[in-house]
Amino acid sequence: MDEYILNQDSSVQPVLHQVRDVIRKALPDAQERISWQMPTFWKGHNLIHFAAQKKHLGLYPGPEAVEHFAPVLKERGFKYSKGAIQFPYDNVPLELIREIAKFCGNSPYISS
Repeated sequence: MDEYILNQDSSVQPVLHQVRDVIRKALPDAQERISWQMPTFWKGHNLIHFAAQKKHLGLYPGPEAVEHFAPVLKERGFKYSKGAIQFPYDNVPLELIREIAKFCGNSPYISS
């Protein structure tokens, strides 16, 4: 994960470190790895991924988590699809990411 973050634009590296730290604290028993070419937290299966995109941070918690958090995402104006959420770099909600990660850690569903 360190290498992944270091290979991203220096302007987004602080955000990536913050997201990693938030997810790490929310999922202390999960292993960090790269899966699907993205930082991934794993515990018997992939729990949640994140990735640097050109104009946003992509969070990939799987369809069940997106469906569960859709009302909050919609209310706050974040773009999302079946299994992905887009957070503009200037508006990354760390507390919401923590809640989503905890949901993924407690979910019996398998993320991609």
